[in-house]
Amino acid sequence: MQPRPPTVPKAPNAIQKGTQLKVLMNRESVECLAQNIHYVDKTFPAEEFCRHALTDIEPLELMQRAQYIAKSLKKFLPGNYNQAVSVLVESLTPAETEVGSLGLAGFFYLPHSFFIADYGLDQSYNNGEDPFKVSMNALRELTMRFTAEFAIRPFLIHQQERTLAQVNEWLSDPNPHVRRLCSEGTRPKLPWGKRIQSFIANPEPTLPILEFLKNDESLYVRRSVANHLGDIAKDHPEIAFSTCERWLLEGASKELKWVVRHAVRYHAKRGDARALEIRLKAKVN
Repeated sequence: MQPRPPTVPKAPNAIQKGTQLKVLMNRESVECLAQNIHYVDKTFPAEEFCRHALTDIEPLELMQRAQYIAKSLKKFLPGNYNQAVSVLVESLTPAETEVGSLGLAGFFYLPHSFFIADYGLDQSYNNGEDPFKVSMNALRELTMRFTAEFAIRPFLIHQQERTLAQVNEWLSDPNPHVRRLCSEGTRPKLPWGKRIQSFIANPEPTLPILEFLKNDESLYVRRSVANHLGDIAKDHPEIAFSTCERWLLEGASKELKWVVRHAVRYHAKRGDARALEIRLKAKVN
């Protein structure tokens, strides 16, 4: 394979009706991944990796394909996690500062996400050294190209205090993708993601994150705050409703009123009187 600077395969902004998402993880994406790694690590056996990663992949769905490819990465990248994930990070395309600029092409990075999630806590794969710090750096880099909302969840489940401390450091990050990760990655019931049972039982640890980001300049981030609070409302409506009412009493902007309305929409659609009252108070004149 001839080396060329890292890139991502072309992909539509939206999937056509009737088309399976798994087509985003195909031969082209695997060969592109191999090329990207070979560009930064000339010892990487790109062709051998492609053969391995594509073997028996056809019946698998999108997430299964991505995890399967992540296992192939582990087989052919350096045998030390710090070195392996460093190669992956070096092979990334430039960071995205605009929201939604990659469209579905970002799913190219789903195997990277699984690699960090599946191996980023394994000290035995890192010569006994704690891989936490390098994993956090990799998550930050990844979320600026795709998302790390799935990959961060094992860290929140198994090393919650350390991971929340890192999340708090990211709250003021200049990149909106990183700030959104703080809210979206900690959602108790993230669609497609592992549920964080401790946050489902007690959402208090994530409330300061929502408080900090509720007036974020980016709608991308504020929408995540609303969805996160909506997750909380499904199990702890009193906490979510009280939070929304307090925000409104504090003189909410029209942007924050949108967050409030969006957060209680699940209950409002079901005729909950308090949710309907909150939406009425949050109406923008």
